[in-house]
Amino acid sequence: MAEAFTVEQQWPELFAQLDAAQRDNVRQTLAAGWHEGLTPTREDVENVTDYVRGAIEWDEYTRRADTAARRVADVAAAGE
Repeated sequence: MAEAFTVEQQWPELFAQLDAAQRDNVRQTLAAGWHEGLTPTREDVENVTDYVRGAIEWDEYTRRADTAARRVADVAAAGE
């Protein structure tokens, strides 16, 4: 796990269209996983920010998340 949680500093362009409450919601959502040892990728942050700002619906959000999870699982399986 990274020493500091810096998603907003890493990808400020993804937060630019969010208001303060939305930015806080995104940070809290991603921080919950980070505290469990998950390091969010740009793709993860983009998916959450797109959903929170209303650019995508829940079905698209879950489709993207499932696709990313399958890709990570495939990479992990290939490395065994």
